[in-house]
Amino acid sequence: MKTADFDYHLPEELIASYPTEQRSASRLLKVSEDSLSHHQFTDILDWISPGDVLVLNNTRVMKARLYGQKQTGGKLELLLERVLSAKAALAHIKSSRSPKVGDVILLAGTYPATVANRENALFHIELVDSEHSLFDIMASDGHLPLPPYMNRGDEVLDETRYQTVFAEQQGAVAAPTAGLHFDEALLAQLKTKGVRIETITLHVGAGTFQPVRVDDVENHHMHSEWIDVPESVCKVIRDTRSSGGSVVAVGTTVVRALESAAQKSQANDHTELQAYQGETDIFIYPGYEFAVIDRLITNFHLPQSTLLMLVSAFCGKNRMMQAYQAAITERYRFFSYGDAMWLERQADDLPETPSNAT
Repeated sequence: MKTADFDYHLPEELIASYPTEQRSASRLLKVSEDSLSHHQFTDILDWISPGDVLVLNNTRVMKARLYGQKQTGGKLELLLERVLSAKAALAHIKSSRSPKVGDVILLAGTYPATVANRENALFHIELVDSEHSLFDIMASDGHLPLPPYMNRGDEVLDETRYQTVFAEQQGAVAAPTAGLHFDEALLAQLKTKGVRIETITLHVGAGTFQPVRVDDVENHHMHSEWIDVPESVCKVIRDTRSSGGSVVAVGTTVVRALESAAQKSQANDHTELQAYQGETDIFIYPGYEFAVIDRLITNFHLPQSTLLMLVSAFCGKNRMMQAYQAAITERYRFFSYGDAMWLERQADDLPETPSNAT
C-alpha cells in the first residue's frame, strides 16, 4: 500500500484559518455505505440513539510555543512537546544552529534552562530558574501552537476556540479538533436524549502534523503519545455493547486511545475492553480490524497523513477518497477549524492485490 494512494488536491482557499461564529454551526458530510449526504453538525442528534455512548477526548492544549534566545543572542523558537515535570520538558527547537547538550538557553528571553540531552528530534530541557515553573512561563509568555497550515499566529479568540468546552487535562500541543464542534447546549441535548457521554485522555503531539515520509505505508512508524482510558469508561462501553448500543468516537484521537486499550487488553488475554494508561504508537491504516468503534465524528485531514489512513481504514479507502472529492466540490472547510464528517464503519474496499503488484 503506497502513501501516494492517500493523496488529493485541496484548493488553498478551503483551508479554514478561523472558526465558525458558533461551534456547532459547521457543516457535516455523512458517509454511509450507500450514500454521501450533506447536513449541519447538529443533525447528529438524529443519528445518536438513547443508550449509545459518545466518547470525547478531554485533553487541553498547552501554550506550548515559546520564543527565546541562546546566551550568544541567537533567536530560538521552542515547542514543548511533552512536559515531564514542573522544571523539565521535551521540546522541538528551531534556530539557525541547533543548541548543543550543556548549552544554556533563555526562555522568553528571561528564564534560563539547560539543554540536558537530546532524544532524536527532541531536546530535553531543564529549567534552572528556581522561582518559576514551565507552567508559569507558558501562562505568562506562551502561545497556542496553531497548526502551520493556518499561516497565522495565535490570537485572543483562539484561547477559547482552539480548546474544546470539555478540555480538562493539560498536555496537548494540538486540539482534538472533532471536539471543537460541540458546545454546552448540544452536549446537554444529547444527555437529555439518553446518550451516555464519557471522556478519555490522549495528549496530542506535534507528530500529528508530520507527513509520512516513506513510500510504503507499512514502513511508517508513529510518534508516541500518552493516553488514559479509565475503567469507568471501559465499563460503560462494555455495558453499551452488551445492550446493543453503539460506541461513537469523537475524533481520531479517541479511536487511537480506545483501540490501543483494546490491543493491550487482548495482549493480556482479556476478551473485553480493560483500562489502560501509558504510551501508544498505534498506527491504523486499511486492513486494520476495529475492536471498539461503531461510528466516528471527525474533521477533514491532510493529504497523505496517518489520520487520512485511519479514516480510510474505518470507512473504506475508495469510499473515503470519494467523500473527500465530494467535500471539495461542495466547498467544505478543511482541517482544524473546518467542517466535520460522520462516518459509519464499512468493510475494507481495497483490492486484495497489493498496489505495487505488476
